[in-house]
Order: sequence, then structure tokens, then C-alpha cells
Amino acid sequence: MAGGKLTPRQKMINLMYLVFIAMLALNMSKEVLSAFGLMNEQFESSNVENTKTNAQLYDVIKLKASESASFAPAKALSDKVKGISAEFYAYIETLKGEIVKDVERKEDGKLPYEAMDKSAMIDEGWFEGDGYSKKGNEIIAAIEKYKKDMKAAVGLDTKYKAIVRELDSKFNTSDVVDGEGVKKRYLDYHYKGFPSIASLTKLTAMQNNVKVMEANVYNLALGKAAIDATSMNKYQAIVVLDKNAYFQGEKVTGKVVLGRYDEDTKPVSFEGPGKIDPATGQAKIEMTAGAVGEQNIKGKFNFLEDGKNVPLAFEGTYVVVPKPNSATISADKMNVVYRGVDNPISVSFAGIGSDKVTASAPGMRSAGKAGQYMLTPGSGTEVVVNVTGKLPDNSTVSDKKVFRIKGLPAPTGKIRNEVAAKGPKSNLEVCTISAVMEDFDFPLTVNVTQFNLKVPGQPTIVVQGNKMDSKAKSAIAKAGRGDVVVISDIKANFVGIDQKPRTISMCTYEVQ
Repeated sequence: MAGGKLTPRQKMINLMYLVFIAMLALNMSKEVLSAFGLMNEQFESSNVENTKTNAQLYDVIKLKASESASFAPAKALSDKVKGISAEFYAYIETLKGEIVKDVERKEDGKLPYEAMDKSAMIDEGWFEGDGYSKKGNEIIAAIEKYKKDMKAAVGLDTKYKAIVRELDSKFNTSDVVDGEGVKKRYLDYHYKGFPSIASLTKLTAMQNNVKVMEANVYNLALGKAAIDATSMNKYQAIVVLDKNAYFQGEKVTGKVVLGRYDEDTKPVSFEGPGKIDPATGQAKIEMTAGAVGEQNIKGKFNFLEDGKNVPLAFEGTYVVVPKPNSATISADKMNVVYRGVDNPISVSFAGIGSDKVTASAPGMRSAGKAGQYMLTPGSGTEVVVNVTGKLPDNSTVSDKKVFRIKGLPAPTGKIRNEVAAKGPKSNLEVCTISAVMEDFDFPLTVNVTQFNLKVPGQPTIVVQGNKMDSKAKSAIAKAGRGDVVVISDIKANFVGIDQKPRTISMCTYEVQ
């Protein structure tokens, strides 16, 4: 259009054409700048939610580690990743602060997106000639340090290979070939010549990637710790006697078993008062009771795991009594009784037949078999069970036991019967949100009535019932691969019990 000799009229037409294009570009630019501003707001909002979610995940790991040494490695890894992520996230925040430090905000506190069309601050600060300035090299070094530190934290464990691949993909600072086949350096391609609002949005998106990487490590660390907890050296040997008290001179009988009662798990040797049953792998105890009082039983199993000997010591006690003088009162399923449910209670007196023993307490009734009762506690924090036994000479002995009354434990929120599920978006759309009373032996049903759904980059959606509604499905459809969808603030009720569940834990779903 500018080549060759042109007439004055043609030059004028060309000039008017250029002015027209410039006007179109100016109008389009305002729309694009506003769009970048809105994207930045969405990323900022997502980062706030992700920060809360990551804090909750970290607290779960911290709690697990305080309860079990099996989760100590997960806690150590999470501490490292938490620190690395916070440091890099804060560094990116300083870069964003430099971009907007001279920008005058609107009365509502928002940035004037349409006015942030200049690139001079970044062009002059990050670049020098055809290369990077000192600041540009600092930025590249910070990104590479973050990747290096994260890789060092997760190590060579194959469980975290996906994390390493994601780091290399989302934080790749290599040269980039543009649409015209020209090779450009990383910062040139992504930031040079771009409006400041576009660069600000890209940095906020990078912060979002940092939060997602942090969440992914936490989820994997939790899963790996749960698997490690099943290792053989995590088992506990349990002494199970046929009864808890014996008369002087009476034979003490019982067995020593592993915590999971797994007959396929057999030791190579046993040291203790008895011998191994080769059919079941259990140690059968047989010995003569000693003097009156508490007696100890000690020994050791030896297992072979990965070609190495793993010793597992056990220790238990039993009581030798001269005659029946105290009752044995125990909750069949736990050491406390729970309000709102039937608690099975077994009552016996050493040396007295169960048909000669009676028990009573507020809310207690017979279960239809001698020595078996159901206790449904009411108000208060304690309930006293009184027991009377009739001896062969028709005299009676009595005893009592105080049980603590507790409310029902909090259910665990699950999606597709998992705390941290994974799968395609199509599966998530039809998933049912449930609340489960884990490690609780009473047959209780929990109905979910409401939950919050949070898709990265999308506003939180309150869903009624236990299945995804149209709004939830619409938000899920916008989730990308690697996004972690969080289900929180789960509301539910117990079926047939006038008692509200405690706070229900959240659950997550990683889109693949």
C-alpha cells in the first residue's frame, strides 16, 4: 500500500484508511483491556478461595501427623511445599505491585483497566537491548528456583511424577516460537510490548498455578501416607484373653493376634508364653495363672518383609482374683456411650453365671439375652450402671461403673465414596455427595441436604440436596484438566435421630 509512486489522491485515501484501522483498533483495545481486567479479578478471587482450601488441606495433614507417625513424612513434605509456594507467590505479588504502583485506582478501588494499555514500565524494567535486564534475569531465576525447590521437595518418588511434569509444563521458561515461526525468549514472548493489564493478569494466573500445585501435592501426600500406614511395621499385636480375670491356680487361656486379624499374615517365629498355630499364624497362649494381682504377658513376633526381619513386640496384662468381688462392665463397641443411639452393654461378674447378674441404669433395657443390655442415654454427661450378682450361697455383691455420654462424632464428607476423588468432568456431574460415619460401628444413616461447590475460577455455588443441579453442572463444565473441585459446608441430618451432625469435613475431586 506504501510501495511505488502514488498520486496525492491515493496517498490521501491510504492515510484515511490507516486512520480508520487505528480507530477500530482503539475501540477493540478498550474491550480487550476490560476483558483482561475481568480475567484478573476472577483469578484473584480464585486465589483467595484456593488459599483457604489449601490451608484446610494442610490442617488435615497436620492433624493426621499428630495422631499417627505414619503421616509424619506427609507433614514434612507439606511444610516444605507450603514454604516454597508462599515465597514464590509473594515474589510474584511484588512484581504485580510494581506494575500498579503508579496507577490511580477508581473510587470503588478497582484498577482503570482501559487506561492500562502501556507497556513501558515492563519493557524498560525487564529488558535491555535484545536481552534481559538485571530485573528480567532475576524473574527467570525466581521461576527456575521455584521449580528446582519443588522438585527437590517431592524427590524421586514415582507418586509425584505428575507433579514434576506439571511443573515443567506450567513454569517452562524456554524460548518460544511464535505464530510466524520466530523464536523469542520467554519474557519477550509473554510480556514485552503487552499492555500492563495483560501482564498483570498473566502474573495472577501464575499465582493460581502455584496454588493448584500446592493443593495437588497435599492431596497426593495424604493418599501416600494412608498407603504407607498399612506397612507391616505399622501393625500392633493384641493380647486377647478368653476372660479378663482368673482364679488363683486356674489356667490362663487366650491368643495373640495382629490388629487386622489377617490369617494370611504369618510370622516366621514367636517368642512368648505359648506357640504358633501354623494354620492361622496366631500365637496360642497356655500357662498357669500366678499370684493374686495383675500379671504381665510379654513376647515378640518376627516377620519377614522385603527379605528383612521385622520384630513386633507385644505386651498385655491379666488380673488374678481369689473370688468374685467386682463386676466387669464394658461397652461392647467403645469406652463411652453415645447419645441418641442404642449402645450394647455386656455385664458380667467373674465366677457368677450371667443369669444371676442384673444391671440397671437410666435408659437401659434388656437386649433379650442374659448379660446383654441396650443403653440409650438421655441428657447429662455421665450415666451410672449399677450391677448386682447373686453368689452360690445366696449372698449378693454389687458394683457400679460410670460411662461418659458423648454426642455422635462428625461424619466425613465424600464424593463418589472418596474423600479425594479423581476422574473426568462427566463423572463429577453425576456424582452423589455423601456423609459417612467412618470408624463408627453403629448403623446410622446420614442424608446430605445441601453443599457448596467451588470450581477454580468460578464463584461458589450452593447446591440443595446431594446431587449436582444445573448451576453446578454449568460450573463443572468450565473446569480444566488438573483443577481441584472442592465440596465444602456440607449440611446433613441423621435418619431417625433428633440430633444434628457436627461439622462435616470437605471432600475434593480432581478433574482429569
